[in-house]
Amino acid sequence: MDYNFLIQYWWFIISLLGALLVFLLFVQGGQTLIPKLGKTEIEKTMLVNSIGRKWEFTFTTLVTFGGAFFAAFPLFYSTSFGGAYWVWMIILFCFIIQAVSFEFRKKENNFLGTKTYNTFLLINGYGGTFLLGVAVGTFFTGSEFSVNKENITNSIMPIISQWINPYHGLEALLNPRNLLMGLVVLFLSRMLGSLYFINNINDITIRQRAKKTATISGTIFVILFVTFLLITFLSEGFTLDPQSQLVSMEKYKYFTNLIEMPIVFAMLLVGVISVLYGLGKTIFSKTIYTKGIWFASTGAVLAVLSLFLILGYNNTSYYPSTFNIQSSLTIYNSSSSFFTLKVMSVVSLLIPFVLAYIFYTWRKMDKISITKEEMQEEGHKY
Repeated sequence: MDYNFLIQYWWFIISLLGALLVFLLFVQGGQTLIPKLGKTEIEKTMLVNSIGRKWEFTFTTLVTFGGAFFAAFPLFYSTSFGGAYWVWMIILFCFIIQAVSFEFRKKENNFLGTKTYNTFLLINGYGGTFLLGVAVGTFFTGSEFSVNKENITNSIMPIISQWINPYHGLEALLNPRNLLMGLVVLFLSRMLGSLYFINNINDITIRQRAKKTATISGTIFVILFVTFLLITFLSEGFTLDPQSQLVSMEKYKYFTNLIEMPIVFAMLLVGVISVLYGLGKTIFSKTIYTKGIWFASTGAVLAVLSLFLILGYNNTSYYPSTFNIQSSLTIYNSSSSFFTLKVMSVVSLLIPFVLAYIFYTWRKMDKISITKEEMQEEGHKY
Protein backbone atom coordinates (compact mmCIF):
# COMPACT_ATOMS: atom_id res chain seq x y z
CA MET A 1 0.00 0.00 0.00
CA ASP A 2 2.38 2.69 -1.20
CA TYR A 3 1.31 6.27 -1.91
CA ASN A 4 0.69 5.67 -5.61
CA PHE A 5 -1.55 2.70 -4.89
CA LEU A 6 -3.61 4.65 -2.34
CA ILE A 7 -4.11 7.53 -4.78
CA GLN A 8 -5.39 5.19 -7.49
CA TYR A 9 -7.47 3.24 -4.97
CA TRP A 10 -9.28 6.37 -3.86
CA TRP A 11 -9.89 7.54 -7.41
CA PHE A 12 -11.59 4.18 -7.99
CA ILE A 13 -13.72 4.61 -4.84
CA ILE A 14 -14.80 8.11 -5.89
CA SER A 15 -15.49 6.90 -9.43
CA LEU A 16 -17.65 4.10 -8.04
CA LEU A 17 -19.58 6.55 -5.85
CA GLY A 18 -20.11 8.80 -8.87
CA ALA A 19 -21.38 5.86 -10.92
CA LEU A 20 -23.78 4.79 -8.14
CA LEU A 21 -25.01 8.37 -7.85
CA VAL A 22 -25.84 8.48 -11.56
CA PHE A 23 -27.83 5.24 -11.21
CA LEU A 24 -29.71 6.58 -8.16
CA LEU A 25 -30.75 9.62 -10.18
CA PHE A 26 -33.62 7.41 -11.36
CA VAL A 27 -35.41 9.08 -8.44
CA GLN A 28 -34.97 12.50 -10.05
CA GLY A 29 -35.87 11.10 -13.46
CA GLY A 30 -39.01 9.58 -11.97
CA GLN A 31 -39.99 12.96 -10.54
CA THR A 32 -40.01 14.49 -14.03
CA LEU A 33 -42.43 11.74 -15.17
CA ILE A 34 -45.07 12.16 -12.45
CA PRO A 35 -47.29 14.59 -14.44
CA LYS A 36 -47.13 12.35 -17.51
CA LEU A 37 -47.67 8.98 -15.84
CA GLY A 38 -50.07 10.04 -13.10
CA LYS A 39 -53.45 11.19 -14.40
CA THR A 40 -55.37 10.74 -11.15
CA GLU A 41 -54.53 11.63 -7.57
CA ILE A 42 -54.13 8.00 -6.54
CA GLU A 43 -51.79 7.35 -9.49
CA LYS A 44 -49.66 10.35 -8.54
CA THR A 45 -49.56 9.10 -4.95
CA MET A 46 -48.33 5.70 -6.14
CA LEU A 47 -45.59 7.30 -8.25
CA VAL A 48 -44.44 9.67 -5.51
CA ASN A 49 -44.29 6.89 -2.92
CA SER A 50 -42.44 4.59 -5.29
CA ILE A 51 -39.48 6.96 -5.60
CA GLY A 52 -40.09 8.66 -2.26
CA ARG A 53 -38.84 5.57 -0.49
CA LYS A 54 -35.50 5.89 -2.28
CA TRP A 55 -34.74 9.63 -2.35
CA GLU A 56 -32.59 9.39 0.78
CA PHE A 57 -30.25 6.93 -0.96
CA THR A 58 -29.58 9.50 -3.70
CA PHE A 59 -29.10 12.38 -1.30
CA THR A 60 -26.79 10.36 0.96
CA THR A 61 -24.70 9.16 -1.98
CA LEU A 62 -24.35 12.73 -3.26
CA VAL A 63 -23.10 13.90 0.15
CA THR A 64 -20.77 10.91 0.46
CA PHE A 65 -19.41 11.55 -3.04
CA GLY A 66 -18.65 15.17 -2.15
CA GLY A 67 -17.17 14.22 1.22
CA ALA A 68 -14.92 11.54 -0.25
CA PHE A 69 -13.72 13.95 -2.93
CA PHE A 70 -12.91 16.53 -0.24
CA ALA A 71 -10.97 14.05 1.89
CA ALA A 72 -9.08 12.26 -0.90
CA PHE A 73 -8.50 15.12 -3.35
CA PRO A 74 -8.86 18.37 -1.38
CA LEU A 75 -7.33 20.55 -4.08
CA PHE A 76 -10.17 19.64 -6.44
CA TYR A 77 -12.69 20.43 -3.73
CA SER A 78 -11.19 23.86 -3.02
CA THR A 79 -10.81 24.61 -6.74
CA SER A 80 -14.18 23.47 -8.05
CA PHE A 81 -16.48 23.88 -5.06
CA GLY A 82 -14.72 27.07 -4.03
CA GLY A 83 -14.54 28.51 -7.56
CA ALA A 84 -17.52 27.20 -9.53
CA TYR A 85 -19.73 27.70 -6.51
CA TRP A 86 -22.80 29.01 -8.36
CA VAL A 87 -23.32 25.69 -10.16
CA TRP A 88 -22.74 23.63 -7.00
CA MET A 89 -24.98 25.91 -4.92
CA ILE A 90 -27.82 25.57 -7.43
CA ILE A 91 -27.39 21.79 -7.47
CA LEU A 92 -27.43 21.69 -3.66
CA PHE A 93 -30.52 23.91 -3.59
CA CYS A 94 -32.29 21.56 -6.01
CA PHE A 95 -31.63 18.62 -3.70
CA ILE A 96 -32.64 20.51 -0.57
CA ILE A 97 -36.05 21.44 -1.95
CA GLN A 98 -36.49 17.80 -2.97
CA ALA A 99 -35.97 16.62 0.61
CA VAL A 100 -38.40 19.25 1.90
CA SER A 101 -40.98 18.34 -0.74
CA PHE A 102 -41.10 14.63 0.06
CA GLU A 103 -41.44 15.30 3.77
CA PHE A 104 -44.03 18.08 3.65
CA ARG A 105 -46.13 17.69 0.48
CA LYS A 106 -48.75 15.60 2.30
CA LYS A 107 -48.51 17.25 5.71
CA GLU A 108 -51.76 18.76 6.85
CA ASN A 109 -51.98 22.55 6.78
CA ASN A 110 -48.65 22.99 4.98
CA PHE A 111 -48.61 26.64 3.98
CA LEU A 112 -47.11 26.15 0.51
CA GLY A 113 -49.58 23.52 -0.68
CA THR A 114 -49.08 20.19 -2.46
CA LYS A 115 -48.82 21.77 -5.93
CA THR A 116 -45.87 23.90 -4.85
CA TYR A 117 -44.01 20.89 -3.52
CA ASN A 118 -44.79 18.99 -6.71
CA THR A 119 -43.21 21.87 -8.64
CA PHE A 120 -40.14 21.61 -6.39
CA LEU A 121 -39.86 17.93 -7.33
CA LEU A 122 -39.91 18.87 -11.01
CA ILE A 123 -37.22 21.52 -10.45
CA ASN A 124 -35.04 18.95 -8.73
CA GLY A 125 -35.78 16.33 -11.36
CA TYR A 126 -34.85 18.50 -14.31
CA GLY A 127 -32.41 20.98 -12.78
CA GLY A 128 -30.50 18.66 -10.45
CA THR A 129 -29.77 15.98 -13.06
CA PHE A 130 -29.01 18.38 -15.91
CA LEU A 131 -26.61 20.53 -13.87
CA LEU A 132 -24.85 17.48 -12.43
CA GLY A 133 -24.27 16.34 -16.00
CA VAL A 134 -22.96 19.78 -16.96
CA ALA A 135 -20.59 19.73 -13.98
CA VAL A 136 -19.25 16.30 -14.97
CA GLY A 137 -18.85 17.58 -18.53
CA THR A 138 -16.26 20.09 -17.32
CA PHE A 139 -14.06 17.13 -16.35
CA PHE A 140 -13.61 16.59 -20.09
CA THR A 141 -13.74 20.16 -21.38
CA GLY A 142 -11.95 22.04 -18.58
CA SER A 143 -12.59 25.20 -16.60
CA GLU A 144 -10.95 28.59 -16.19
CA PHE A 145 -8.88 28.52 -13.00
CA SER A 146 -5.30 28.81 -11.85
CA VAL A 147 -3.47 26.96 -9.08
CA ASN A 148 -0.38 28.20 -7.25
CA LYS A 149 0.54 26.06 -4.24
CA GLU A 150 3.23 28.53 -3.20
CA ASN A 151 0.50 30.94 -2.13
CA ILE A 152 -0.08 28.79 0.94
CA THR A 153 2.89 30.59 2.53
CA ASN A 154 1.30 33.99 1.90
CA SER A 155 0.12 35.17 5.29
CA ILE A 156 -2.12 37.86 3.77
CA MET A 157 -3.88 35.82 1.04
CA PRO A 158 -3.09 32.10 1.38
CA ILE A 159 -5.31 31.23 -1.57
CA ILE A 160 -4.07 28.34 -3.70
CA SER A 161 -6.82 28.22 -6.34
CA GLN A 162 -8.39 31.16 -8.12
CA TRP A 163 -11.33 31.22 -10.52
CA ILE A 164 -10.48 33.49 -13.41
CA ASN A 165 -13.89 34.61 -14.69
CA PRO A 166 -16.70 36.28 -12.70
CA TYR A 167 -19.34 33.65 -13.57
CA HIS A 168 -18.01 31.03 -11.13
CA GLY A 169 -19.20 27.91 -12.91
CA LEU A 170 -22.14 29.28 -14.86
CA GLU A 171 -19.88 29.65 -17.91
CA ALA A 172 -20.02 25.85 -18.23
CA LEU A 173 -23.53 26.31 -19.63
CA LEU A 174 -22.03 27.99 -22.70
CA ASN A 175 -20.07 24.90 -23.75
CA PRO A 176 -22.06 22.61 -26.10
CA ARG A 177 -20.24 19.48 -24.87
CA ASN A 178 -21.19 20.27 -21.28
CA LEU A 179 -24.81 20.80 -22.32
CA LEU A 180 -24.70 17.50 -24.19
CA MET A 181 -23.49 15.71 -21.06
CA GLY A 182 -26.25 17.39 -19.06
CA LEU A 183 -28.86 16.06 -21.48
CA VAL A 184 -27.27 12.59 -21.40
CA VAL A 185 -27.64 12.41 -17.61
CA LEU A 186 -31.17 13.87 -17.72
CA PHE A 187 -32.53 11.37 -20.25
CA LEU A 188 -30.67 8.49 -18.59
CA SER A 189 -32.41 9.36 -15.33
CA ARG A 190 -35.79 9.53 -17.07
CA MET A 191 -35.20 6.16 -18.74
CA LEU A 192 -34.16 4.55 -15.44
CA GLY A 193 -37.10 6.19 -13.69
CA SER A 194 -39.51 4.69 -16.21
CA LEU A 195 -37.97 1.23 -15.86
CA TYR A 196 -38.10 1.49 -12.07
CA PHE A 197 -41.80 2.38 -12.10
CA ILE A 198 -42.48 -0.65 -14.29
CA ASN A 199 -40.71 -2.83 -11.75
CA ASN A 200 -41.97 -1.24 -8.55
CA ILE A 201 -45.62 -0.35 -9.22
CA ASN A 202 -48.14 -3.12 -9.74
CA ASP A 203 -50.56 -1.22 -11.96
CA ILE A 204 -51.02 -2.13 -15.63
CA THR A 205 -52.00 1.40 -16.68
CA ILE A 206 -48.94 3.05 -15.15
CA ARG A 207 -46.70 0.28 -16.49
CA GLN A 208 -47.97 0.77 -20.04
CA ARG A 209 -47.44 4.52 -19.84
CA ALA A 210 -43.99 4.01 -18.32
CA LYS A 211 -43.10 1.66 -21.16
CA LYS A 212 -43.83 4.44 -23.65
CA THR A 213 -41.75 6.98 -21.73
CA ALA A 214 -38.92 4.45 -21.43
CA THR A 215 -39.00 4.01 -25.21
CA ILE A 216 -38.83 7.75 -25.88
CA SER A 217 -36.32 8.70 -23.16
CA GLY A 218 -34.22 5.58 -23.78
CA THR A 219 -33.96 6.26 -27.51
CA ILE A 220 -32.96 9.88 -26.94
CA PHE A 221 -30.44 8.83 -24.30
CA VAL A 222 -28.77 6.26 -26.58
CA ILE A 223 -28.44 8.81 -29.40
CA LEU A 224 -27.04 11.49 -27.07
CA PHE A 225 -24.67 9.09 -25.29
CA VAL A 226 -23.23 7.69 -28.51
CA THR A 227 -22.77 11.27 -29.77
CA PHE A 228 -20.96 12.22 -26.56
CA LEU A 229 -18.68 9.17 -26.79
CA LEU A 230 -17.80 9.89 -30.42
CA ILE A 231 -17.02 13.54 -29.72
CA THR A 232 -14.98 12.66 -26.63
CA PHE A 233 -12.95 9.87 -28.22
CA LEU A 234 -12.20 11.96 -31.32
CA SER A 235 -11.22 15.09 -29.39
CA GLU A 236 -8.00 16.13 -27.70
CA GLY A 237 -7.43 15.30 -24.06
CA PHE A 238 -5.19 16.54 -21.28
CA THR A 239 -2.23 14.22 -20.68
CA LEU A 240 0.40 14.25 -17.95
CA ASP A 241 4.06 13.52 -18.60
CA PRO A 242 5.04 11.28 -15.67
CA GLN A 243 8.68 12.43 -15.84
CA SER A 244 8.36 16.21 -16.14
CA GLN A 245 4.90 16.40 -14.53
CA LEU A 246 3.87 18.79 -17.31
CA VAL A 247 0.38 18.66 -18.81
CA SER A 248 -0.14 18.91 -22.55
CA MET A 249 -2.79 18.22 -25.17
CA GLU A 250 -2.90 14.81 -26.82
CA LYS A 251 -5.07 13.79 -29.73
CA TYR A 252 -7.53 10.96 -29.05
CA LYS A 253 -6.36 10.87 -25.42
CA TYR A 254 -9.51 9.36 -23.93
CA PHE A 255 -9.80 6.73 -26.66
CA THR A 256 -6.12 5.90 -26.14
CA ASN A 257 -6.81 5.46 -22.42
CA LEU A 258 -9.59 3.04 -23.27
CA ILE A 259 -7.35 0.99 -25.55
CA GLU A 260 -4.46 0.94 -23.08
CA MET A 261 -6.76 -0.17 -20.23
CA PRO A 262 -8.54 -3.23 -21.66
CA ILE A 263 -10.37 -3.98 -18.41
CA VAL A 264 -11.94 -0.52 -18.48
CA PHE A 265 -12.74 -0.98 -22.19
CA ALA A 266 -14.48 -4.28 -21.41
CA MET A 267 -16.33 -2.58 -18.55
CA LEU A 268 -17.67 0.12 -20.88
CA LEU A 269 -18.64 -2.43 -23.52
CA VAL A 270 -20.46 -4.68 -21.03
CA GLY A 271 -22.15 -1.63 -19.53
CA VAL A 272 -23.46 -0.39 -22.88
CA ILE A 273 -24.69 -3.86 -23.86
CA SER A 274 -26.40 -4.30 -20.49
CA VAL A 275 -28.21 -0.95 -20.80
CA LEU A 276 -29.33 -1.77 -24.35
CA TYR A 277 -30.53 -5.23 -23.27
CA GLY A 278 -32.57 -3.90 -20.35
CA LEU A 279 -34.09 -1.16 -22.48
CA GLY A 280 -34.66 -3.34 -25.56
CA LYS A 281 -36.19 -6.20 -23.58
CA THR A 282 -38.63 -3.75 -21.98
CA ILE A 283 -39.56 -2.06 -25.25
CA PHE A 284 -39.96 -5.11 -27.48
CA SER A 285 -41.41 -7.59 -25.02
CA LYS A 286 -45.04 -8.44 -25.87
CA THR A 287 -45.85 -8.55 -22.18
CA ILE A 288 -44.75 -6.10 -19.52
CA TYR A 289 -41.13 -6.93 -18.71
CA THR A 290 -40.37 -5.78 -15.16
CA LYS A 291 -36.67 -6.64 -14.81
CA GLY A 292 -35.27 -4.11 -17.27
CA ILE A 293 -34.22 -1.71 -14.50
CA TRP A 294 -31.67 -4.17 -13.10
CA PHE A 295 -29.89 -4.71 -16.42
CA ALA A 296 -30.01 -1.02 -17.33
CA SER A 297 -28.87 0.17 -13.90
CA THR A 298 -25.99 -2.31 -13.76
CA GLY A 299 -24.94 -1.22 -17.23
CA ALA A 300 -25.20 2.46 -16.29
CA VAL A 301 -22.95 1.96 -13.26
CA LEU A 302 -20.33 0.11 -15.32
CA ALA A 303 -20.41 2.66 -18.16
CA VAL A 304 -20.15 5.70 -15.87
CA LEU A 305 -17.44 4.02 -13.79
CA SER A 306 -15.38 3.38 -16.92
CA LEU A 307 -15.70 7.04 -17.97
CA PHE A 308 -14.49 8.24 -14.57
CA LEU A 309 -11.56 5.82 -14.72
CA ILE A 310 -10.33 7.05 -18.12
CA LEU A 311 -10.52 10.56 -16.68
CA GLY A 312 -8.13 9.91 -13.81
CA TYR A 313 -5.98 6.94 -14.75
CA ASN A 314 -3.23 6.55 -17.35
CA ASN A 315 -1.62 9.94 -16.64
CA THR A 316 -4.68 12.04 -17.42
CA SER A 317 -5.84 15.35 -15.98
CA TYR A 318 -9.32 14.75 -14.56
CA TYR A 319 -9.97 18.47 -13.98
CA PRO A 320 -8.15 20.47 -16.67
CA SER A 321 -7.59 24.20 -16.67
CA THR A 322 -8.24 26.04 -19.91
CA PHE A 323 -6.68 29.21 -18.48
CA ASN A 324 -3.32 27.73 -17.53
CA ILE A 325 -2.88 24.13 -18.63
CA GLN A 326 -0.16 23.54 -15.99
CA SER A 327 -2.74 24.31 -13.30
CA SER A 328 -4.73 21.26 -14.42
CA LEU A 329 -5.48 18.82 -11.63
CA THR A 330 -4.43 15.19 -11.72
CA ILE A 331 -4.96 12.50 -9.12
CA TYR A 332 -1.30 12.97 -8.13
CA ASN A 333 -1.03 16.74 -7.67
CA SER A 334 -4.41 17.14 -5.93
CA SER A 335 -4.45 14.22 -3.50
CA SER A 336 -4.27 14.17 0.28
CA SER A 337 -1.24 13.07 2.22
CA PHE A 338 -0.13 9.46 2.49
CA PHE A 339 -1.25 9.34 6.13
CA THR A 340 -4.74 10.69 5.36
CA LEU A 341 -5.30 8.27 2.48
CA LYS A 342 -4.03 5.36 4.54
CA VAL A 343 -6.38 6.10 7.44
CA MET A 344 -9.29 6.58 5.03
CA SER A 345 -8.48 3.27 3.37
CA VAL A 346 -8.85 1.45 6.68
CA VAL A 347 -12.23 3.11 7.19
CA SER A 348 -13.24 2.16 3.63
CA LEU A 349 -13.15 -1.50 4.67
CA LEU A 350 -16.59 -0.86 6.15
CA ILE A 351 -18.04 -0.06 2.72
CA PRO A 352 -19.07 -3.68 1.90
CA PHE A 353 -21.06 -3.82 5.15
CA VAL A 354 -22.79 -0.54 4.34
CA LEU A 355 -23.63 -1.78 0.83
CA ALA A 356 -24.99 -5.02 2.31
CA TYR A 357 -27.24 -3.04 4.64
CA ILE A 358 -28.48 -0.88 1.75
CA PHE A 359 -29.19 -4.02 -0.29
CA TYR A 360 -31.09 -5.56 2.61
CA THR A 361 -33.11 -2.39 3.23
CA TRP A 362 -33.87 -2.01 -0.48
CA ARG A 363 -35.11 -5.59 -0.75
CA LYS A 364 -37.23 -5.11 2.35
CA MET A 365 -38.92 -2.00 0.96
CA ASP A 366 -39.46 -3.49 -2.51
CA LYS A 367 -40.53 -6.97 -1.40
CA ILE A 368 -44.11 -6.12 -2.35
CA SER A 369 -44.89 -3.87 -5.32
CA ILE A 370 -46.90 -0.70 -4.74
CA THR A 371 -50.63 -1.02 -5.42
CA LYS A 372 -53.64 1.29 -5.29
CA GLU A 373 -54.98 -0.66 -2.34
CA GLU A 374 -51.82 0.00 -0.32
CA MET A 375 -51.97 3.73 -1.04
CA GLN A 376 -55.57 3.85 0.24
CA GLU A 377 -54.63 2.28 3.58
CA GLU A 378 -53.70 4.24 6.68
CA GLY A 379 -50.00 4.80 7.31
CA HIS A 380 -47.11 7.02 6.33
CA LYS A 381 -47.25 8.20 2.74
CA TYR A 382 -45.29 10.86 0.89
